[in-house]
Amino acid sequence: MQAIQHTAKTLARGVALLLCLGALAAPATTFAETETTLTPFEASYTASMEKGISLNGSAKRTLTPQDNDVWLYRTDVSSFIANIDESLELKWENNRVVPLRYRYRLSGFLVKNREQSIDFDWDAGVATGKYRGKPFRLELQEGALDPLGFQLQLRHDISAGKRDMSYQIIDRGSYDNDRFAVIDEEPLKTSRGTTTTVKAEKVRGEGAKRQTLMWFAPDEDFLLVRLLQVEPDGSKYELKLKQAARGD
Repeated sequence: MQAIQHTAKTLARGVALLLCLGALAAPATTFAETETTLTPFEASYTASMEKGISLNGSAKRTLTPQDNDVWLYRTDVSSFIANIDESLELKWENNRVVPLRYRYRLSGFLVKNREQSIDFDWDAGVATGKYRGKPFRLELQEGALDPLGFQLQLRHDISAGKRDMSYQIIDRGSYDNDRFAVIDEEPLKTSRGTTTTVKAEKVRGEGAKRQTLMWFAPDEDFLLVRLLQVEPDGSKYELKLKQAARGD
């Protein structure tokens, strides 16, 4: 039972990471200084884990306009052992995500329920929230992001031609500095045939045993078409795009 619970927790964490990186929004551009706008979309992904047994999950990711130039970015994850509801209200200003209200809830069969909330008060310069029921308050740094909004920013920055990116992300009551880098271009076989992709990775410290690789398709508005994560114990998570539709 302990081994099953460990696998369940690992899958939940992996599904959350893999599925939340599937951003599709601003039109592709090769000039970072060119102003872009967001485009509504709906995309679905499949995720799998291989660790002696196969466990599968699925997710729907949507980006929809609200009132007063606010957008709602949402992920709904469903799997045998865990469900994840994650959402962000944001504004898009000068090619940057400006987070306003972030909510996260994990629930499931073999995992402990977990919640996180973050509210961004840019006029007051503070972020307040709760993680596992404990409140926190942080001074907002310029360009601060949340655990969901940075993924939208990453996709945009790669489409804009950037090759090394770092983000200050508020998560679990403190700041994390996450870095990503484009490392290669390579062909990738997909359900729609072979496509040229830009391959990127999450940069970790020297000696880190966890690896996260992402493939974005320039011919498909830099859509994330595959993501692979390898855990220190050899567990592998893989994300694959199932289908996507853009709004007007």
